[in-house]
Amino acid sequence: MFKPSTLAMVLAGGRVDELGVLTHYRPKSAVPFGGFSRVIDFPLSNLLHSGIELVAILSQYRSYSLINHIGTGAAWDMVGRNRGISILPPFKDYENPHWYRGSADAVYQNVDFIKYHNPSNLLILSGDHIYQMDYRNMIRYHNEHDADLTAAFVMAPEGSASRFGVAEIADDSSEGGRMLSYEEKPAKPKSRWASLTVFCFKPEVLYEVLKENQANESYEFGRDIIPLMMARQCKVYGYKFSGYWGYTKTVDEYWQTSMDLLGPDPKIDLESWGIRTNLGHRNIAGRQPLKVGSCGQLENSMAYNGCVIEGTVRNSILFPGVRVAKGAEVNDSILFFDNIVKQGAHLNRVVSDVNTTFGRNVQIGSPGRDEAGSVTVIGWNNDVPDSCQIGTGCTVWPKITAERWPGRPLQDGEELK
Repeated sequence: MFKPSTLAMVLAGGRVDELGVLTHYRPKSAVPFGGFSRVIDFPLSNLLHSGIELVAILSQYRSYSLINHIGTGAAWDMVGRNRGISILPPFKDYENPHWYRGSADAVYQNVDFIKYHNPSNLLILSGDHIYQMDYRNMIRYHNEHDADLTAAFVMAPEGSASRFGVAEIADDSSEGGRMLSYEEKPAKPKSRWASLTVFCFKPEVLYEVLKENQANESYEFGRDIIPLMMARQCKVYGYKFSGYWGYTKTVDEYWQTSMDLLGPDPKIDLESWGIRTNLGHRNIAGRQPLKVGSCGQLENSMAYNGCVIEGTVRNSILFPGVRVAKGAEVNDSILFFDNIVKQGAHLNRVVSDVNTTFGRNVQIGSPGRDEAGSVTVIGWNNDVPDSCQIGTGCTVWPKITAERWPGRPLQDGEELK
């Protein structure tokens, strides 16, 4: 039987409350990003370019959009003999009465799948971060040190390490070193090395630790598995990653990471990173080319197939099918598939989900206002009424019916549901 050197398992099933309405109907990994792609496209593209062709995706929360996006896996060249993408949903049987109870439990429930493929290395990674990484370098480091676990870390910004799993890493080399301590979201971090949720395991060791952890009431890799392995004195190493890493846990972070695509020297270069996506999903490839009308203006923005720009778009990202009418302005915003912005509407610092129409003379946000919490999020399938005024940092839930729109402006930070 074919024995892969590395089997990758992508943790892609969860949602986060901080992204609010953007994850009401999809897992975080399936949130659109970059004008045409999804967040999960980044780890999948990394796997493609790293030569890792056998991948499993663990999905639990509202998986349809993710399954539809992944398709056969052909977009990432993962179709063929001894390669492919398998989606592993949660299940119950006569031995297992639970759905996935955490990241570690999701892997434990699929140990039979791993043992069937019998890989030399097991790469487990999150499906919801924006970064470019050649996993082969980390796997080489892992094997050179005969590690039981190698976890990737990045230097967190000053003052933010307490939001992440944090490790002290011995200064063995510029690539990494033995992990001296690990804490999940500590109040007083001992270092700034933050976990990327990219783990390379020696499979037979992981089987034992996952089984031992089943006696506990928590089932997470950071909170439970890493400390348990260190307590067992396993060989646990930290691998130091120095590239760009975009965190998209909150709306503000999602917006800022998206803005890192823009400017004369963007931090994220989709072309050089070689990001792949499923161009058949939402008919991206089949739409007409971008059209900019005689009065249309695009300034420091990205707009994709099917967009029609008759108005002004500045510092924004428009997904396929967005239409901006003459006299409308879109500033510092991210509009998902098939949004319509009618004449006279002005949008500032807006993230709008799919199939939303902004009526004539709608006013959202304030130009130039860029403090934390000032991004307004509009859920999918909404018709924002003509002349509606919405403040900064507001949230509008999906599918708000006409009678639920108030006959007054929405104040800053207000939620409509």
